Amino acid sequence: MKLLSKNFIKSFGYKIINIHPSLLPKYKGLNTHERVLKNKEKFSGCTVHFVTENLDSGKIIMQKRVSISKKENKTTLQKKILKEEHILYSKSIVSIFRWTYLKKKFISIFPLETLSDPCTEFLSM
Repeated sequence: MKLLSKNFIKSFGYKIINIHPSLLPKYKGLNTHERVLKNKEKFSGCTVHFVTENLDSGKIIMQKRVSISKKENKTTLQKKILKEEHILYSKSIVSIFRWTYLKKKFISIFPLETLSDPCTEFLSM
């Protein structure tokens, strides 16, 4: 993992997204599966969020929760969440593009402030 500089993020218009293997804001950073299991959580999951200069702290776009069985270990949990990450990342990208299209199509009818969507911050930058 590498933290991106504010200038790098800014050069992309703050429109970089990341997928993280936990339900943010819990378990930011590395070794998430180990920490989740150590704390005997009943659920974990993954989060797609916008990248900021602060570690795993950008606005959340989408999340997917998965149950943790009593027999779960680091490897099984990692595989279970990775499968969901692939699905969630794709859905998040589609959501952003759909929202971009809707904004362009309907912005003259509905002011942006009246529309509620997790991508509002992304589109208003």
